[in-house]
Amino acid sequence: MTLIYKICPASLWAEAEADGRFLGAPVDVADGYIHFSTAEQVRETARRHFAGQDGLLLIALDDAKLGPALRYEPSRGGALFPHLHGTFDPACARWIEPLPVGRDGHVFPADLPA
Repeated sequence: MTLIYKICPASLWAEAEADGRFLGAPVDVADGYIHFSTAEQVRETARRHFAGQDGLLLIALDDAKLGPALRYEPSRGGALFPHLHGTFDPACARWIEPLPVGRDGHVFPADLPA
């Protein structure tokens, strides 16, 4: 079991919780899979794709709970990123934390491995 992370607008996550199914953000739907990051990748993902955006959540999930539709595939610089070729039940999230914007970018939980 490895924790993987999804950065998501709080409003989109609330919709998913109400529906019982996370279908992905617009970029996920366009790409055909849900983008996740590992602990080592998530800060750079926030910097590149969510700079200055407020109202975000950091959602942690156990990769094993997502089943065979989760694949680690080459992406940024050839690094393997977790991509879910399907949807998931938001109830399977291990934890959810706000991802506020600070002076130097997003402020991640202090205990998030780097």
